[in-house]
This record gives sequence, structure tokens and C-alpha cells, in this order.
Amino acid sequence: MRELSNLAMTLKGSIIREMHTAAAGMTDILNFTVGEPDFVTPQPIIERAYKSMLEGKTFYSQNRGILALREAIHQHHKEVDGTNIEADPEDNILVTIGATEALQLALLATINPGDEVIVLTPCWPNYLGMIAVAGGVAVCVPGYEENGFAPNPEDIEAAITPKTKAIMINSPSNPTGAVLPKSTIDEIAGIIEKHDLFALVDEVYRTIVFDNQKAASLTKYPAIKDNIIFINSFSKTFAMTGWRIGYVIAVPELISKMTLLHQNFANSIFVPAQEACITALEECLPDSEKMTESYEKRRNIIVKGLNDIKGFSCVQPGGAFYAFTNISEFGMPSREFCLKVLKNTNAVTVPGVGFGKSTGRLNLDHFIRVSYATADDKINEFLNRLNDFSQKFFASK
Repeated sequence: MRELSNLAMTLKGSIIREMHTAAAGMTDILNFTVGEPDFVTPQPIIERAYKSMLEGKTFYSQNRGILALREAIHQHHKEVDGTNIEADPEDNILVTIGATEALQLALLATINPGDEVIVLTPCWPNYLGMIAVAGGVAVCVPGYEENGFAPNPEDIEAAITPKTKAIMINSPSNPTGAVLPKSTIDEIAGIIEKHDLFALVDEVYRTIVFDNQKAASLTKYPAIKDNIIFINSFSKTFAMTGWRIGYVIAVPELISKMTLLHQNFANSIFVPAQEACITALEECLPDSEKMTESYEKRRNIIVKGLNDIKGFSCVQPGGAFYAFTNISEFGMPSREFCLKVLKNTNAVTVPGVGFGKSTGRLNLDHFIRVSYATADDKINEFLNRLNDFSQKFFASK
């Protein structure tokens, strides 16, 4: 066989999938790896998709997504969500295969080979792969544990070079659950304006925010509205991860080019799933709010529980459903630690080393990611097993 492309040979697989493989064949598994709700999609959404299929709506749709869904997205952001973002359904919105495709299309539409993209770490590992696919160079700027993993805007400014083209912002964050404070967002907005950067604003967790707070958003700054590429999905908000529906809102010139790229990747999205998303926006926000209430309760359980166990330290996340937990007292790399936990407790977690690049004082090998999008009884059992593991580990020292 002829040799494969350099890109195919250099891309790395997901460390999350690596842990799944390590747990394959084991029984009595407690899985705290996957970043998806444990709730079933609300019934009205399912019924709308079923009705649409019975009506024979199983053909190709418009490349940008059906107009009715784009109009529903427009109304949602205008009347409900409160984002200060131009979302004309004809010109500013593209429906995509989840937020993942939206992010990749945005990078392909804005990045030339060698262009640099600022990534705030810890980060979702796919960011680095997506930037590589687009031919760009990821420049990681760390957020530190003592600041709740929020970056220092001065570090962002210092990382910018003549090659810097874009910055990726994810708040609430995967993997830390960090919700960037408004003061930080203010300064990042100023940096974007000063350097005329594209801003890929990944807000797929924007509805999952705790303590009666609302996440500050770069969409609120008129001076950079043409720089903003706003990306969202239905996956986390409505427990629809398997449906694979997301969208991007940006200026017409960018949406037009992203649509051309989308035509070459996917052409169009399954119509019954799109119609189901209309129902999600119009009828199922109360279901989403109940899910967020459950995540907040689980957050409280798991953060207290982890901090009560010797060797574990966890700052309280403000949103999403992840606890990025310090395990440095155990004195081993995060991959080795997770495999040891798996072997001794049958609990699957994710090594922190997989969430970006260690830079500055941030050593990702000192952390693991725990997803608490699971039932309370499983969380309590997980904490009990970790406590037993910790006691035995330190007793043997």
C-alpha cells in the first residue's frame, strides 16, 4: 500500500476512547469519561422526529438547514437566549452536524497553513486536531487551578504574533467546567478588537451554569460582532448528543463560504432531526432547566466528595458537568493513575494529559477529568471506591 498522508499519520486518537478500550471486557464498570447527558431526549422532540418521518420528510434539505429551524434559532437568540448577535435566518445561520462540524468548518474557512490559533488550556482535545486538519498551529495559553482555570489576559496578549489569526473560547469549559468571569471576557474582547482576530466562540454548555449565574459571552460586544463565529448545538442542552445537530452564526460572507465547505462534507442534515430541534427550542427549555438543576446537585456531591478524599483536590466548576481534579499527591502521571484506578476500582476516568499541552506552570499530568453526567447513586459508589483506593494507596507508602 502507498504511504498515507502526513496529516493522517500525525493525528492522535482521543484519550477518552483509549480509556474506553482499556475498560473493554470488564464488568461492574463505573464510567465517568463521556461528556454527554445521561438523560433521554425529551419526549416531544422524539415525537416530532417520528411525525416528520411518517410524513415522508426523508429527502435532502437546503444546505444551510431548513428555513424553519434557522428561524427558530433566530427567535431563540433574539427573545430567549439574550445573545447580542446578528442571527438573520437567511444570511447568518448554518445548521451543521453537531458543533464539531461547525468548529471544523470555521477553522477551514479562516485559517491558512501556518496561521496560529490561540487555544485556552486545559481544552477539549479535538481543538488541537481540528487546527491541524486546517493546517494551522495551536498556541496554548494556560489557565491555572488557583484562578479556577481562567486564563490571564496578559498571557493571551503575550502569545499573539504576526501569524495569529484566531482564538478559541469555550465557556463553560470542557474539561474544567470553568465559567470565565465578565472581567476576563471584557479583556479578551479588547484583545480581539485590537488584533482583529477571528473568535470561535464555542458555547455548547451555555445553558449549564450554576449558582444562579449567567455566563458572560463575547457575543455582547458590538465592536467585535464581525469577528465572532458563534457555535452552539442541541446536544448538551436537550440531551441530544446522538442526534448530531449544531449550528454556527456569523457574518454572511463567512456563512457563505462555510456553506460551500459544508456541501463538500455533508451536503445537508436529516430533516426529521432538524424539525425535532424546532420543538426543542419551542417546547423543551423547561426540560433543559431541570437537567441543569440535576447537574448542579451532582456537582455539589462530587466536588465535596472528592475534596474529602486524601490525595484529591478539586476546584468548584461553575458550569458544564466536569470536575477537573488534581491528583498530584499520588506522584504518578495521569495516564498511569487512571489505569491504576481502573484496575483497582473498575471506575473509568480520563487522564488530564489529553486535554491540550502543558505550558507555563500548568502540568496537565497532575489532573484527571471526571464527568458527573450520571446518576447520584453511581456518583456515591464512585466516591466510595475512590476513597478505598486512596486509603490503600497511602497506607502502602
